[in-house]
Amino acid sequence: MTRAVVIGATGQIGRAAVDALARDGWAVTAVSRGGDRDPRWPRDVRVVRGDREDDAVLSAAVGGGCDILVDMVAYGDREARQLVSFAGRVGSAVVISSVSVYEDDRGRNFDTQAEPDGFPEYPVPIRETQRTVRPGEGSYSTGKAALERELLAAGDRLPVTLLRAGAIHGPYCRTPRELYFVKRNLDGRRRRVLAYGGASRFHPASVRNIAELVRLAAPRPGTRVLNAVDPDAPTVAEIAAAIDAVMGIETQDVLVDGPPVDGVGDTPWSVPAPVVCDMAAAQRELGYRPVVRYADTLPETVAFIEERLAGRDWREAYPKMFQAYGDLFDYAAEDARAGGR
Repeated sequence: MTRAVVIGATGQIGRAAVDALARDGWAVTAVSRGGDRDPRWPRDVRVVRGDREDDAVLSAAVGGGCDILVDMVAYGDREARQLVSFAGRVGSAVVISSVSVYEDDRGRNFDTQAEPDGFPEYPVPIRETQRTVRPGEGSYSTGKAALERELLAAGDRLPVTLLRAGAIHGPYCRTPRELYFVKRNLDGRRRRVLAYGGASRFHPASVRNIAELVRLAAPRPGTRVLNAVDPDAPTVAEIAAAIDAVMGIETQDVLVDGPPVDGVGDTPWSVPAPVVCDMAAAQRELGYRPVVRYADTLPETVAFIEERLAGRDWREAYPKMFQAYGDLFDYAAEDARAGGR
């Protein structure tokens, strides 16, 4: 039996990755701040409580060595150097990055999207060879780029698979984009405004598909960068309809050409140009095949959101969502534009 250590084990990706590795025969040590155990994990998964930033905790978790170190939460060059310090005790690493590191050929990226004409226009699909933002400490994207740069530079000492995840979805997400439509349906809203004609595409990434990539990369050490997204990239209108189907709801879409107006028509997927990634490299290098499609995962995701919302204000249930997106449910403004519920 080979040994795996998973950092950030009780986050949304970590839970699925621990389960996938353990069921594939790995002896898994699951490291998290709470030291919790997911009830779905096999009983022989070892849990360790400790903070990601505590070098001593991670060193103790790695112990005399492990075959694969999987990091869900690494960010920035400091964490990269911390991982590289385990070279010699760790066979290889799998680290989660983000598609937000990409920039287009005019230097536009996720950090420039609020500027006039600032949203990037990527090729469709985006391949891993697409240029990336300059590494730095100024934003999430530049921090992930710094993480990637440090790890790739040390690939001769610690082979690393970097997984650039898209719009992550699944249970235990603290910022579930699906909340946008689930709450509207629960509130009895039967009309919704969608900007850009409802045609926006922001490639989703199921935690189960990401976990499958982790499982496949674990026994195949190498230094590589791979996209990590679902096999399909539905439009925002298609996502809304799929959520309606799960909840048994019929809703009328009010499609608006162009961008949101005073926030009306904006959704967590609404983008003026598609963000769609290519998965050919993962198929070629790892023999990857997706285990789920986006619609397959929705019943579990919707049920998780409904349970978390029960009897609670959405801002209390999902404070990070409110922090990231602001007031997503200005129904008065929507009624003024769309003509009622």
